[in-house]
Amino acid sequence: MEPVIKINPGASKWDIRQKVWDYIEEKNLANFPRPVHNRIPNFKGAFASCAKVTALAVFSQSAEVKVDPDKTLEGARLAVLQAHKTLLVPTPRLRTGLFNRITPPQGASKEQLRICSSSQGVKDFSVPVGLDAKVKVDLVVVGSVAVSEKGCRIGKGEGFADMEYAMMVSMGAVNENTVVVTVVHDCQVVDIPEELMASHDLTVDFILTPTRVIETHCKLPKPQGIIWNKLDDEKLEKIPILKKLRALEEQAGKDVTMGPTSPGVETDRPKQQPKRRPRQNPPQDAEGDDRPERRVEPEQKARQQTARVRKESRGEGRGEKEKEAGNVPKGKTTMIVKEHGPQEGEAANESKFPPSVTTVYLGGIPAGLRVSELKTALREKKAAPLRLTWQGAQHRAFLDYIDPQAADQALEALQGLSLNGHNLQAEMAKSQRGGRRSGQPSKRQRPPIVSKSKIPPETKSGTEVPE
Repeated sequence: MEPVIKINPGASKWDIRQKVWDYIEEKNLANFPRPVHNRIPNFKGAFASCAKVTALAVFSQSAEVKVDPDKTLEGARLAVLQAHKTLLVPTPRLRTGLFNRITPPQGASKEQLRICSSSQGVKDFSVPVGLDAKVKVDLVVVGSVAVSEKGCRIGKGEGFADMEYAMMVSMGAVNENTVVVTVVHDCQVVDIPEELMASHDLTVDFILTPTRVIETHCKLPKPQGIIWNKLDDEKLEKIPILKKLRALEEQAGKDVTMGPTSPGVETDRPKQQPKRRPRQNPPQDAEGDDRPERRVEPEQKARQQTARVRKESRGEGRGEKEKEAGNVPKGKTTMIVKEHGPQEGEAANESKFPPSVTTVYLGGIPAGLRVSELKTALREKKAAPLRLTWQGAQHRAFLDYIDPQAADQALEALQGLSLNGHNLQAEMAKSQRGGRRSGQPSKRQRPPIVSKSKIPPETKSGTEVPE
């Protein structure tokens, strides 16, 4: 069957996700929650498609089935409970563990089982499963954004399904013979180039759609376990269970060397000034007047205000430079994300960073987009900057590159970039457009890098930290 959505040659995973999300929204093929961007789409007909899992021979032979918590897969969770099989559901975002076992009330009715299969039921009728539990998963059901008839799968980009499977391998809960099923709309079955698949990507054996049951006969191997050198300390902090698994594998003599630390998140918001003691009233002279330096203070303020008015009247105020990299209107919060360059503790070493950079302006950023999602798109476009200055509230960002050639290459790669159904505008930052010749570096100086540990608490609480 010919795919409905055509994938262009050289498309990245992010390009494929965007095409699928845009198509489903454009054709109104999804139920709540909407929009489907950055989600596993809950397509119309998902419940009936999930019911087809019971027709698979592997389902009748399974005792324990792991089903992801996506709304799309509610029908699959219900089918498992109605068949009186053990239902395992991953902990959302793996924050508190790996699995929860769903335990319906004794003699539960069909309506009660339906409630147990919902997201609320997963919370109310679940029991955590520890790493020491002897779990043997016979069947895995996952959601997908896109999948190919050859079994290549693309999720929403956060990697949790891949991580869950790798963790199950480490626990001994699955092996190379464990069957993986996904449930998608027919339009989500597309041609995915196999070269996009990495060693940590989960592949699927069966695809269930509203009109078909596809056996993929996938030749690509599934993840063989946790690839520790692709993880960093930040990931361990977000997923505490990884620490326990790492300790167990280290005891077993396996290589658990971690990868480099992810780029930190900085902000150019000025540090909070320490509180000073209030100045006491200055001494007065014999006639009771303030000292001379106190008397001229209003005159100094008047001169400063006059100079500021003159400057703004010449077009040098904030409004004239709003689009220039590094100039932020007062009261606006800006985040600087280091994509490459010095790690924390190396900020003082000036040799680690160039004295000047070439900056690209990226406008039209849709509301609600996370900086981590933009970073993912930039990496997949091979346009990751030296530094990313995030101004999401103003729907824009500034991308610093090491030289004009790198900036030009990024500009070319970013043409036509679309996120969440919005086309982004990429161009040279305003301060660098006029008269800059190819090969001539920008004069924009890099902003100071502030250590995360020195950012005041109120700055951190108001900043969106990438995942």
